[in-house]
Amino acid sequence: MGPPHRRDESWFTGIYTEHHAHIVSYGQRRLGDPEASAELAQEVFVIAWRRRAEVPDRTLPWLYGVARRLLANHWRARRAAPDVLPIGDPERLWEPVPSGPEASVAVADIRTALATLTDLDQEILRLVGWEELTVSEAAQVLGCTRTTAAVRLHRARKRLTAAITTCTARPVQQPAPARS
Repeated sequence: MGPPHRRDESWFTGIYTEHHAHIVSYGQRRLGDPEASAELAQEVFVIAWRRRAEVPDRTLPWLYGVARRLLANHWRARRAAPDVLPIGDPERLWEPVPSGPEASVAVADIRTALATLTDLDQEILRLVGWEELTVSEAAQVLGCTRTTAAVRLHRARKRLTAAITTCTARPVQQPAPARS
């Protein structure tokens, strides 16, 4: 580690220029998303600037370590508080899902599972989820009692959960070997 007086803007510009592409590539290999990788790199370099007195002369391994810890913290936080499906806005269902080791259910799997349900199951789930109606309000829309709507919602949720499990548990088919 060099003396603190050498850790100025020119020092930082030098390590940024030299290692930014490496950190972005590191993130890309782990995240598969160019934008998320660029954001990760920016976070790494913000930390490097703030902790510049601690950065060793061989900066790249230290920067990789920072990136690794940032990713671990991100995945740990996702595991502790998983993303809630944003069903308040139906257009959001068509947006890509963040990828990573902890991403358990993709939006495509949910859409596929939802499509396997009856129209009535889909409607009660959409009314309560997308339209954010109460069970009583959904019952009014469906022309049934609140109790009937509550039972339908409970059963539809169970069927959706089972369908999601089926969709995500399907084995990936390997391509047939080419014949010579």
